[in-house]
Amino acid sequence: MTASDDLTCCVRFFAEERYGENEANRMICDACGDVDKLFCLYRDLVNVREPMPVPEDILNAQDRMLSERISHAGIADADVLPRTSLDSRISLWRGDITTLAADAIANAANSQMLGCWIPGHFCIDNAIHTFAGVQLRAECSRIMREQGCPEPTGMAEVTSGYNLPSKWIIHTVGPIASGTPTESDRGLLACSYRSCLDAAKAIGAKSIAFCCISTGVFGFPQGDAAEIAVKTVRDWLDRNESDIHVIFNVFGQKDEDIYHELLFG
Repeated sequence: MTASDDLTCCVRFFAEERYGENEANRMICDACGDVDKLFCLYRDLVNVREPMPVPEDILNAQDRMLSERISHAGIADADVLPRTSLDSRISLWRGDITTLAADAIANAANSQMLGCWIPGHFCIDNAIHTFAGVQLRAECSRIMREQGCPEPTGMAEVTSGYNLPSKWIIHTVGPIASGTPTESDRGLLACSYRSCLDAAKAIGAKSIAFCCISTGVFGFPQGDAAEIAVKTVRDWLDRNESDIHVIFNVFGQKDEDIYHELLFG
């Protein structure tokens, strides 16, 4: 089967599961010949899907399709990223974290730990869950059932990376600052970075990539968050005498400028 066939197979299964056969046929017909539109349908469907079992043939089709799509986008090797001039343990990289081959990537999760449920939303949580595959929501659901309560702010949970180039995903819930962070928010943001680094050390990761935790819908000012991130990471590396490679991943120009000033002087 081609990647397009696998994508159509997945959309048909998830659409029939949610809407029935007739609506699934209509949706596929409307997207006929448009792979990008078909993938948007796939993304919307898995974004709102409860963490239920999936037949093995559908999982296999999904895994082939996602792996091909990520590979086609171009995978970046964390090991060859240039180090910053102020700290040789740290890199700054602008790109899509779902295409980064690091041992671990950090996900800015919410307290339910099940990903973003808004169809097609372009937050990091949605992207990571979409491209890792439906297995990720299932694993997160198991963790939450066993935990029996929402994920505390500032802590970290480790899952497999599934279809992502990264081996592991380290999920952390940053503070909701709504534009005006308190001292407690600042402390909790630092705790998120430390918890992720502690988790990376515990699983033996040699590299970890951080997105800009809490700076999206959680409303932590980008400059303040970056200063806390860089200071916390450097302090942790010093205190643990660690040579773990830390990558600060940014997606937009503003964040890149902020981190460049902090890391290159």
